[in-house]
Amino acid sequence: MYYINLIKNNQNLLGILCVTLAGALFSCNDVAIKWLSSDYPLHQIILFRSLLGLIFTLSFLVPLQGGLRILKTNILGYHIVRGFLVFFANLLFFMSLPVMNYAEATAVFFIAPLFITLLSVIFLSEKIGVNRWTAIALGFLGVLFILKPTSDSIQIVAILPAMAAVCYAALHIFTRKMGATEKASTMAVYIQITLISMSSLLGIIVGDGRFLSNTPKVFEFLLRPWIIPNLSDSFIILSLGVFSAFGGFFISQGYRISQPSKAAPFEYISLSLSVMWGIFLFNEHPDLIAYFGIILIALSGIYIFIREGIRSKPNVSQRPIAKYK
Repeated sequence: MYYINLIKNNQNLLGILCVTLAGALFSCNDVAIKWLSSDYPLHQIILFRSLLGLIFTLSFLVPLQGGLRILKTNILGYHIVRGFLVFFANLLFFMSLPVMNYAEATAVFFIAPLFITLLSVIFLSEKIGVNRWTAIALGFLGVLFILKPTSDSIQIVAILPAMAAVCYAALHIFTRKMGATEKASTMAVYIQITLISMSSLLGIIVGDGRFLSNTPKVFEFLLRPWIIPNLSDSFIILSLGVFSAFGGFFISQGYRISQPSKAAPFEYISLSLSVMWGIFLFNEHPDLIAYFGIILIALSGIYIFIREGIRSKPNVSQRPIAKYK
């Protein structure tokens, strides 16, 4: 019994380390995109990042999980739907970064666990009690603290990361249905292929910049014309491929080998890092009310993750819930 518990604890520790590393990689991904957002169009960044991410996934991660044969799937439609959800989650969240405080945008996006719970009730017929309804209410209250609806500076743009969170929550619902039969690398490859296809199509439509004139600032990042990256920016774009590929892999592996209730709270390292990046790289300082909202969102999300872990501890094959941003 001692050795069984030791192995289980080591698995949980390894899962926590994977999730923590993934959170750090995703945070670096977000801050790099915000850094590039003043010059490059969003669809170009997503395309380059996805191309590089696909190369890294096929070269390093797919071989670890069985080689190219794992790409064979009987649920291609599910993969395509997940790809669309990830694409729009990317689009909506990253559009908010040039015009919104980075930490606050990240905090609003982290209401995704609340939406996951709500969608689980609708589509998976799960039952939730008073405690989790309370956590959901507190999370949305945290969003209101960030929005400040009673002030003159209400951040309507915060709707973008909120909508991205809805897409991400729907992604989780599909992943829960697919996780028992599909490898983490399989899902990652189809995600990257969909992102490449959609960003290429968007680039063909708006990549010459003809829609840029007289558009609101929030759309400039999306409609800006393509440009050739300089050498220093090329290294940043290359790093995006690494962050995307390995972040997606580590988050999937973290949930596969550990109890979600133990590993999931460590995803919130991204929220902590976003505050740090915002202060030191972008000179963005949330006010005290916004900090209170960020803390409420984090606590409500962590509580919901833990409650879901207590209610049901799925088998390893049922655990992968991959985050792709």
